[in-house]
Amino acid sequence: MKLHCEVEVVSRHLPTLGLRNRGKGARAVVSLCQPRPPARGEQAGPHSACLLVSTMKDKRGTRYELKENIEQFFTKFVDEGKATVRLKEPPVDICLSKANSGSLKGFLSAMRLAHRGCDINTSLSTLTPVKTSEFEKFKTKMVITCKKEYPLGKNFPYSLEHLQTSYCGLIRVDMRMLCLKNLVKLDLSHNHIKKLPATIGDLIQLQELDLSDNHLESFSVAFCQSTLQKSLRRLDLSKNKIKALPVQFCQLQELTDLKIDDNDLIQLPFKIGQLKNLRFLSAARNKLPVLPSEFKNLSLEYLDLFGNTFEQPKALPVIKLQVPLSLLELSARTILFNRIPYAFHIIPFHLCQDLDTAKTCVCGRFCLKSFIQGTATMNLHSVAHTVVLVDNMGGTEAPITSYFCSLVCYINSSDMFK
Repeated sequence: MKLHCEVEVVSRHLPTLGLRNRGKGARAVVSLCQPRPPARGEQAGPHSACLLVSTMKDKRGTRYELKENIEQFFTKFVDEGKATVRLKEPPVDICLSKANSGSLKGFLSAMRLAHRGCDINTSLSTLTPVKTSEFEKFKTKMVITCKKEYPLGKNFPYSLEHLQTSYCGLIRVDMRMLCLKNLVKLDLSHNHIKKLPATIGDLIQLQELDLSDNHLESFSVAFCQSTLQKSLRRLDLSKNKIKALPVQFCQLQELTDLKIDDNDLIQLPFKIGQLKNLRFLSAARNKLPVLPSEFKNLSLEYLDLFGNTFEQPKALPVIKLQVPLSLLELSARTILFNRIPYAFHIIPFHLCQDLDTAKTCVCGRFCLKSFIQGTATMNLHSVAHTVVLVDNMGGTEAPITSYFCSLVCYINSSDMFK
C-alpha cells in the first residue's frame, strides 16, 4: 500500500536543542510494508505493518514501526490532502501534504489498524527500494493545447499545481479539475465556456485563473463568496461577453491583477475601491460611460481604459433627495455607519441587496435612495502610476460619478463647480 505525497519528518527534540527544522517537505513515496515474509513452515499471523518513507535521495527509505507506536493523528486538514502522524519512538512528527485526500484517508485508516496490531485488509508492500519511475507520478504541470491531447479516459494527476487546457473546445469546466486541491494556476483560455460551476471555489490554493477568450456572459456570485477570496491574485476575463460584474466581486480582496478587456461592460463594480491590493487593471475596449465613485480609492501601478465610450460630464446633477428621510433610509444609514452585521437569515433578502448597493457620499457616509448624483472629470494619473491613453487624442481623463448624501455635502464639494 503506497501513498504519493510530500513528507517532512520533524524531530521533536530540535526545539529543546535550540534548532529549527527546514520547514519544507520532500516528494516521497510512503509505504505500508510487511517487515518480513513468514519463514518456511511458519504460520502467517496478522500483518504488523511498518511505515517506509522513501525519497529521491533515499530510495531505500527510512523505516518506522507502527504497532503501539503512534501517539496521535492530526487530521483537521485531511480534506486538503494534509495530515500529521506523531510517533512515540523515535519522537518525530511525520507531516504529509499534497496527497490525494481519498487515498490519504484510506492510508491513515490502515495505519490505525497497524498501530492496534490488527490485520490490514489490503496488500502490503515489500521492504525494497522504490524505483525512480514512482517519483515521476509527481507531475506538477500539464499543458494541453488541442482536443487530441485532452485526457478523456483517465483523471488528471492529483499533484498538479499548474494546468492549462486551451483550444480544447470545452463548453464547461471539467469537474475533474475541481478535485485538484494543489492547483495554483488554472488556464482555461480559448474555449467555449459559458458558465462557471458554483464549486470552483473548492480550489482553495488557486492564485491565478485565466478564462480569457470564452463565452462567459455573467460572473458567478458563488465564485466571489468562496474561499478564493483569500487566495486568488490574478484573474483574466478578457474577450468574453460580460456586461456587468456582481457587487460581491469586490470581496476578492487579494486580487492584484485584473484583466477584463474586450467585453460588453457597461459599468464597473461600484465598490471597486475596496480592492485595496489591486495594482494592475485593464478594462480596455468595453462600453463604460462613466467610472464609479469609489474608483478614486484605487492605488494602481498600471491602468488601461482605452476604447471605452466615456460620456461628457453632465452639467446638472440628478437630485433624489427625500425630505424628510424615510424610515428605511434612516435605518440603512445607521446600520452601515455603525457597521452592524446583516445577512439573509437576519433580514429579508431584498433589504440585504439594498444595503449591498448603498452609495458612499464624498463625506464618507452612506445613502440608500436619498442622494444627489453628479459627474466630474478625474485625471487617471491620480490613481495609477502608468496610464494608457483613454482615446486617440492623448487624453488621460475620464468621467467619474459622485454621490452626496445631502445638499450641504453637495454645496461643500468644490469639485462639482471647478
